Amino acid sequence: MAEKWRVIALGFFDGVHIGHAALLRAVATIAAECRLMPSAITFDAHPQSLISGATTPLINSPEDRAGLIRRLSGIEDIIFLRFDTETANMPWDSFITHLYEEFGARYLVAGYDFRFGRGGVGNGRLLARKCRELGIGCEIVPEVKHDGITCSSSYIRELLLEGDMARAAAFLGHPHVLTDVVEHGYRLGSKLGAPTINMRFEDNVLVPALGVYATIVRLQDGSAHTGVTNIGVRPTVGGRAQVNVETHIIDFHSSLYGHRVHIDFYTRLRPEIKFESVADLTRQIRLDREAAISYFSSENNL
Repeated sequence: MAEKWRVIALGFFDGVHIGHAALLRAVATIAAECRLMPSAITFDAHPQSLISGATTPLINSPEDRAGLIRRLSGIEDIIFLRFDTETANMPWDSFITHLYEEFGARYLVAGYDFRFGRGGVGNGRLLARKCRELGIGCEIVPEVKHDGITCSSSYIRELLLEGDMARAAAFLGHPHVLTDVVEHGYRLGSKLGAPTINMRFEDNVLVPALGVYATIVRLQDGSAHTGVTNIGVRPTVGGRAQVNVETHIIDFHSSLYGHRVHIDFYTRLRPEIKFESVADLTRQIRLDREAAISYFSSENNL
């Protein structure tokens, strides 16, 4: 039996977009009015990956998902449920009863398209009915649109695959983010006059379009720095099949090996290009740096 009474946001929250934000705001409001703990329950893996057998590329790692929920909504209590065969086969009403008994759910908030239970038969109407039976509150948040388009994680994935970070940010409500511990790389950036930090996308996390991006690098000490991030395979210097994520932090000279770093992607400066020579690449790196500085010099871009 739960030790705390909660108002719980239900969803997978991939990307934590503006539709999710509306849901999370509702949770915060209800929690304050009803004196309940604001919480969010999500899953460790995308349900479709188990149900359909096809891997669903995620916008964020679970860590980034939780971090965005905390940063954008102030909700600290985030519960990851394991999505396995047992969970997938749980009857829809048993799932709600489980939340009531094990997690102290006294109010449930879900999006208009939330599906749950075996076969995905659970929906907003059934959720509201079961909550009435249990004597707890329920709110179904309607769809949220931007530019006449319903905000969805699937649409945002399409934008990221196109490298359209600016439009993706409009639907996300924040820049796309990558968080990782800085790794040792091949020091090619240093040899080209632009030392970089090396990071990676976790397995099953979507890799945006290859190219060079203007980014903001947020460090553990809370500081933020202008960066140029390359997502690519290094075609000019002996390309590799593995995608590399390398960020040059402008006018920053300290070592960050072993540090956890957040990269916020603002705009794609150019696609990845194979240059005729290393000298040509070096010149382009300088131009990319100037382009990033110019981009963030505009007060409208931060």
